[in-house]
Amino acid sequence: MRSARMVALLAAGVVALAACSSPADTPGGDGGDRLVVATAGEPDTLNPVLNYGVDGGSLIFDGLVARDDRNQLVPALARELPTVSADGRTVTAKLRDGVVFHDGTPLTAQDVVFTYQAVLDPKVDSTLRSDLDMLASVAAPDPSTVVFTLEYAYAPFLQRLALGIVPAKALAGQDVNKAAFNRKPVGTGPYRVTSWTPGDRLVLAANERYWGGKPANSGVVVAFVPDDNVRAQRMRAGEFDAAELAPKLASGFDGRSGYRVQRVPTADYRGVMLPMGGPVTGDPAVRKALNAAVDRSAMVAGVLGGAGEPAFGPIPPTSEFVEPSIVGKPAADPAAATAVLDAAGWKPGPDGVRVKDGRQAAFSLMYPATDSLRKELALAVTADARKVGIKITPEGLTWDAITPRMKTDGLVMGFGTPYDPDFVSFKLFTSTFAGQGFFNPGSYRSAVVDQALREARSNADPAARKAAYATFQKQLATDVPWVFLTYLQHTYVVSDAVQGVAPRVEPHEHDVANSLWWNIHTWAKTP
Repeated sequence: MRSARMVALLAAGVVALAACSSPADTPGGDGGDRLVVATAGEPDTLNPVLNYGVDGGSLIFDGLVARDDRNQLVPALARELPTVSADGRTVTAKLRDGVVFHDGTPLTAQDVVFTYQAVLDPKVDSTLRSDLDMLASVAAPDPSTVVFTLEYAYAPFLQRLALGIVPAKALAGQDVNKAAFNRKPVGTGPYRVTSWTPGDRLVLAANERYWGGKPANSGVVVAFVPDDNVRAQRMRAGEFDAAELAPKLASGFDGRSGYRVQRVPTADYRGVMLPMGGPVTGDPAVRKALNAAVDRSAMVAGVLGGAGEPAFGPIPPTSEFVEPSIVGKPAADPAAATAVLDAAGWKPGPDGVRVKDGRQAAFSLMYPATDSLRKELALAVTADARKVGIKITPEGLTWDAITPRMKTDGLVMGFGTPYDPDFVSFKLFTSTFAGQGFFNPGSYRSAVVDQALREARSNADPAARKAAYATFQKQLATDVPWVFLTYLQHTYVVSDAVQGVAPRVEPHEHDVANSLWWNIHTWAKTP
């Protein structure tokens, strides 16, 4: 969501560039082993301290831990998984020997300490600080040992150690927010940055000294192409070895010679965020009626081309913490929606739009204009709502136009993580973050949800955590601060010349980090 604002502003320029581009103009289009991939999203920064690639898979950096193809934690810069004390408040990591940054500087425990202290520094503009509010201190008793001391036991803390480590030498004494490092960083990852042209491309070269082994290709060019249709056209023109595409556009490559379509399971959901303070969206009857009126099955079949499944909550079906009882009817139930509105006093008006106390059941539903999938979902919700007397006006806008209106107007939003549920749900649904930008923008507040999410994050017992997350999901289904619509399969088109692609269940993010590119250093392109 953060990077999307920047992408939207650059969209016009990228479309213009695409009009005059050809495969020969594209870096990597020379038939060598360098890979060219295309994404819709572009990061704001390449500094992990400032939120780049915080869950691993960033290509440029490594964390103390990483995730394998099943999203299970494995050692990375730590030579083994860090140990946790019996009380859950002390975590100790031992560093791998012989790791160097791209500039040849050896990795030490002090670099790890600097990275985490920078996140905690109030002068640094890092939204990760709230993710680490359990961290009391981090210390390096010797050059190869890091000790984290927690304010309280935090069950998924080891997963927070996927954060990329930066070299203290490169940033010490600087204003981290404005450092040149943010655009041309130095990491330990499989690739080093050679250039970044905003709105166009990021060029990465293989790190020949990578501790995990030399990459199978000489480098990667990441092309930033926000417009879905332009990205598909350029893929057909042979400019890319792989591209992220919306489901309908990706399906156009099915059976096409030279291409294969990857449909990757995700924890990425789309839904309608309904501001709790709005005169219409804040009415529980309207929210419940809309929840019953939307036809999730039709959205999966039509909008997603079958590449997804109905969504009823923020914890994905693949999670051990999902609560089965919240699953409702995937098809629309207009009778149930009508009954809820009738009981609450919303009566049909002369034009079919319901009215209560002189006010129509009407509101705006925003979506980012360059996102064709969210546009189609907004139109589908609009049509379903109209059938039960709720008038929705869809509006495709830039993120700069959307942001100031999130407290008053509906928004087609996307979030989701296949990792611990705390990672997204705590910020999105607790009252602590009500009205704080994209964290709980609709200002949802529930004492039951607050307590359940706090219990879930502080308890190491899996059964207790499961019970707390069940309470959370049931309360959310009762209050309906969001109308959850679909879980997506992320869809990509990959050239048949590329080998080594290994999809795994993906989070919401779609840029250089994570996504299909998480193991691109193992990809090889055949002649």
